[in-house]
Amino acid sequence: MSSEHMQIGEVAARTELSLRTIRHYEETGLVIPSARSQGGFRLYTDADVARLMVIRRMKPLGFTLDEMRDLLEVTDRLDSGEELTSAEREALLERVRGYEQGAAEQVEKLRTQLARGEEFAATLRERLAQDKVATT
Repeated sequence: MSSEHMQIGEVAARTELSLRTIRHYEETGLVIPSARSQGGFRLYTDADVARLMVIRRMKPLGFTLDEMRDLLEVTDRLDSGEELTSAEREALLERVRGYEQGAAEQVEKLRTQLARGEEFAATLRERLAQDKVATT
């Protein structure tokens, strides 16, 4: 195994994804190992890890597997060095903008939920503090 390849266990540790999740993403075509060892083990590169990190960041924001696949295809095409017309490049960038906007909207919703959760936890702490004062 070359030093530029990692086995699935190391990839799981780097991405904080389970082996099962990484295999699922392989089965759905989101991330395909760059190589296989002579023994048949999946081998990944830093580029594969970067793809998994994109997926890991999209998942909690509610993006579907199809949306993840689409964004990865768009970024692959933009990064491929392939000659694109200005119209093709702009159309791809517009799709990326759509995902950025969707991510920003989800982040705002999560901030609201987090603020509500923090308020609730503070209310409970106050309640416990009141009860502690009352019993002493």
